[in-house]
Amino acid sequence: MGFAHNNVLHANHFRKDWQSRVRTWFDQPGRKLRRRNARKAKAATLGVRPLSLLRPAVRAQTVRYNRKVREGRGFTLAELKEAGIGRKEARGVGVVVDHRRRNLSEEGKKVNVERLKAYKARLIVFPRKAGKPKTGDSSADDLKAATTRAAVPLPIVASAEAPRKITAEEREFEAFRTLRTARASQRHEGARKARAQKKEEEEAAKKK
Repeated sequence: MGFAHNNVLHANHFRKDWQSRVRTWFDQPGRKLRRRNARKAKAATLGVRPLSLLRPAVRAQTVRYNRKVREGRGFTLAELKEAGIGRKEARGVGVVVDHRRRNLSEEGKKVNVERLKAYKARLIVFPRKAGKPKTGDSSADDLKAATTRAAVPLPIVASAEAPRKITAEEREFEAFRTLRTARASQRHEGARKARAQKKEEEEAAKKK
């Protein structure tokens, strides 16, 4: 450590008791055993229920990660409706619902609807009282079937499209202009309908 020019002299303090400030991980094997015992206790408490709740398959955020598929927060109301599961019923059978999420593509919606249907097909709902089954509970034959806690796996991501030449139609397509036209049409739809209706009423009045 050198000194140069007319600078302030260093006042380094190298007498701190750094040994007491070092974080150690000697409890790692004990933590591993504790987590394992906690998982066993949780499984015993849950009985025959799955260890984790069912969540949708969604694309990760940003251009860097959106090629990956991961578990999302919860299924949309549209996905539940198409799969034939009520929003209140979903919470009782281990399906997470996110009322704020929206479907932005038909492909993503279809994947999650199939995921819900696959879960529903293998779902066995035990009645609260064995002698008094309610609507929605599984039949007696289904209750005798073997149960599994295996989660519904995430869908396999399709491989990217092979390189190809751009067609003439794709070259001529103006994405920005198309989007602006669609937005303008949506914005002025109500006014155009009102104008057309007013015009029809005026013509009808002239004929009378």
